[in-house]
Amino acid sequence: MSQSLVRNVVHIVFSTKYRKPLIRPDIENDLYRYIAATCLKLECHDPCVGGYRNHVHILCALSKNTPLATVVKKIKVSSSFMMKSKHKMPEFYWQLGYAAFSVSCNRRDGVARYIKNQAWHHDRQKFEEELIKLLKAQKIVYDERYLWD
Repeated sequence: MSQSLVRNVVHIVFSTKYRKPLIRPDIENDLYRYIAATCLKLECHDPCVGGYRNHVHILCALSKNTPLATVVKKIKVSSSFMMKSKHKMPEFYWQLGYAAFSVSCNRRDGVARYIKNQAWHHDRQKFEEELIKLLKAQKIVYDERYLWD
């Protein structure tokens, strides 16, 4: 094949450091738009970004040229800098790790709805419960001692 044809859709989740509720309602849309724009700059197409007070969800088609870990690192570094400089939040940090799940194309719209409805969802379930549920559904082995930072 003379060209590389790739469509890897991924659902990425990470939280603020120590899960502090730093994503305030008055700035959350700015943060989500900034992350979506960063995804596009990294050639990660069709981004859908949402979250709640202490975490974000990102759904995107990964670039064929950039590894997932690099994408996540660049999103975290740039968005953290934006929160500190633009929104005057020197205490804003992301946790060190992240979770990422592959998403089949026929499930993309459902995952996007889930991401857009995070406020409603978290009226009923804490982030910690949500993440463990996602990890179990994906059969990801984890040690809870090292899940939170």
